[in-house]
Amino acid sequence: MEERIIKFISALRTGGVRISLAESADALSAVAELGVQDRETFRISLLSTLVKDSASIPVFEELFPLFFDSNQPPPLLDLSQDLTPEEAQMLAEALRKFNDQLRGMLDRLMHGEQLTQEELAQVGQLVGLNQADDLRYREWMAGRMEKALKFRAVQQAIQELMGLLAEIGMNKERVEHIRQLLQANQQALQEQLRQYAGMQIAENMSNRPPDEGLGDLLNRPFSSLSDKDLERLRKEVQRLAAALRTRIALRQKRAKSGQLDAKATIRANLKHGNVPIDIKHKDRTLKPKLVVLCDISTSMRSCSELMLSLLYAMQDQISKAHAFAFIDHLEFISPHFSGKDVRQAVASVLERMPPGHYNTDLGFSLQNFADNYLDTIDSRVTFIVVGDGRNNYNDPHLDLFRSVAQRSRRTIWLNPESPALWGTGDSDMLKYLHYCDSVFKAGTLAELTVAIDRCLLSG
Repeated sequence: MEERIIKFISALRTGGVRISLAESADALSAVAELGVQDRETFRISLLSTLVKDSASIPVFEELFPLFFDSNQPPPLLDLSQDLTPEEAQMLAEALRKFNDQLRGMLDRLMHGEQLTQEELAQVGQLVGLNQADDLRYREWMAGRMEKALKFRAVQQAIQELMGLLAEIGMNKERVEHIRQLLQANQQALQEQLRQYAGMQIAENMSNRPPDEGLGDLLNRPFSSLSDKDLERLRKEVQRLAAALRTRIALRQKRAKSGQLDAKATIRANLKHGNVPIDIKHKDRTLKPKLVVLCDISTSMRSCSELMLSLLYAMQDQISKAHAFAFIDHLEFISPHFSGKDVRQAVASVLERMPPGHYNTDLGFSLQNFADNYLDTIDSRVTFIVVGDGRNNYNDPHLDLFRSVAQRSRRTIWLNPESPALWGTGDSDMLKYLHYCDSVFKAGTLAELTVAIDRCLLSG
């Protein structure tokens, strides 16, 4: 049982539940003290020692039965024992109309035979179940296994079989009875596949080391992230934002006095015969003002989402920020962040502008910005664009971009694409590049974090 609990803890960690070694030891001690005879007591002892927040409870509740319940598939009924010799002869005659594969599946359903572990393992390997380590794909994997076993064709074959039995003279009520039993057996097989998929995914999760590849994940291109990878990075954003806040606050503290003001120092010390005693410094605005344009089209969505999450988790280090999102037009999204949790705010923005197969048009979005929001730009503002510079061959409106860049204090572009791809295909990046003060490659969360740190420099 101890080995099973350890595997359960490993699966929880893979599922995103943070569990320390001390908490693992507490769980084993609690089980040793309370025992495993009473299922509910056993469950509560693990829940109370391993789970620290409500967000982790659903993961625990889904994994627990997969590790500690018997998970016996529902029994199937053997129809063959319920048939008269005449009905068995009719059934055998009707089954000859089907090919070998369908006849084999129908015969299995008639005799109430479950899939063997070898058969389950074989079809699981065929659909890639051995590589799955996220329970959100459990139903999808079970569906793929059903498709591999031709379940839809079997359902159609059952209907055809019933028609054949009726044609050769079987009683209507007996035909309906057989149909119901065959369908019940098929549903039982579907549940067996679902249980097996869940157990196999849980096993895969337990075999993966906790936080495997988190360092590598920070350096993985946004374009290659899975939904699970992105969810892990969303959690990591909060830690990175805290580290950035500390670094920027220290930098601002050291730079608090600003640069030496030589003229003011000389004037202040004329009474001392021009011997400087009272040093004067120039006033300095420490917290930057930002205007951010984020491309949230399908190819850019992960990068822009994490950018907005980092930016708004650090609002205490920013004097003022105006945020805009665009795909084929511009939307002002700052109101979404007023009084909301940053993750809820970002989610509401993405829901408002869902991805699609329509064209990204930064040029038209710049026109929207110039027409309606140009007053947000002045000589104190750092203007930031997050995008790949691809306009789908639309007008890039370089004149508008140049005008905005000239009005701002600094213009910075964050692009997740490799510089080798800038200017290729429909990319206008090399054209925009001439009007930017700085351009940073931000194709990973690690690169994005460094780029934001540079964006918030107050110098």
